[in-house]
Amino acid sequence: MTKTAPHPPHPHAITAKHLHKAYGAKTILDGIDLTVPTGTVFSLLGPNGAGKTTAVKILSTLITADAGDLHVGGHNLATDAQAVRAAIGVTGQFSAVDGLITGEENMLLMADLHHLPRSEGRRTAAELLERFDLTEAAKKPASTYSGGMKRRLDIAMTLVGSPRIIFLDEPTTGLDPRSRHTMWRIIRELVTTGVTVFLTTQYLEEADQLADRIAVLHDGRIAAEGSAEELKRLIPGGHVRLRFTDPDAYRAAASRLREAVRDDEALTLQLPSDGSQRELRAVLDRLDSAGVEADELTVHTPDLDDVFFALTADTTTDTATDTPRRSTQPTKETVR
Repeated sequence: MTKTAPHPPHPHAITAKHLHKAYGAKTILDGIDLTVPTGTVFSLLGPNGAGKTTAVKILSTLITADAGDLHVGGHNLATDAQAVRAAIGVTGQFSAVDGLITGEENMLLMADLHHLPRSEGRRTAAELLERFDLTEAAKKPASTYSGGMKRRLDIAMTLVGSPRIIFLDEPTTGLDPRSRHTMWRIIRELVTTGVTVFLTTQYLEEADQLADRIAVLHDGRIAAEGSAEELKRLIPGGHVRLRFTDPDAYRAAASRLREAVRDDEALTLQLPSDGSQRELRAVLDRLDSAGVEADELTVHTPDLDDVFFALTADTTTDTATDTPRRSTQPTKETVR
């Protein structure tokens, strides 16, 4: 039988316009817009209760939205949910691994669920177990696996159906740093094969390391969206630090850059800056005009922690859940 030629990948793996979800009087997602280009890592950040998992459940067809124009893998979520399910894989916060059977049996069970022929299922299982460094443990009960091994097996099981879009809902929660870095490597490798990853996480470093684009979700709305570097530039506090070894050069520079904060003991000057090339060039031009040159120039920009706390500031604590709550809705800031 001749196979149908595959359709070219859609430029956007996921699009959501005016996505809304509420439970009774409580609004979880308040008309959010998301666009995820194919073959990228998109990270949705937010505190507990912000609506990250709800967004994943809707986009992966596990629950329905109250409103919104939603497309995943080029398919309309409302009218072609089955096609969406065929295109995606989902790894949730809690492992789907069955601890009573072996790692290999977990893989073969997934192959059966995807209706793969027996020989193809065994081949796929063996290849994925090897890819995720689980071959030696394949015959052991999954209950004996470490947390990192279970998460690797979880993702391996997700890949049995060769999905082109993968939802990873806080995949490294509870893992030690070594296992977390292993997961990061796996995610990067997936993207190099053209897979799109929709990642939710509470680890800001994780989003910084992996995501091509990040959206910060708070109180059901997108507070800001952009690359990690773009988001960092939204927050004040960045500066350029100039260090000199020659006291005369330091004094000449300080005279030229009167707005700089001086440290006469360390011979350093600090100026507010967003770290852009334009601002750095302006500082260097002013030094050139004074005939001096700094021995060291370092740029300090806010990190994602600063971004996260600034965007979710002005909060009160829900004593029942310790989930930050914002007293007013944030304004969306999209960086292009």
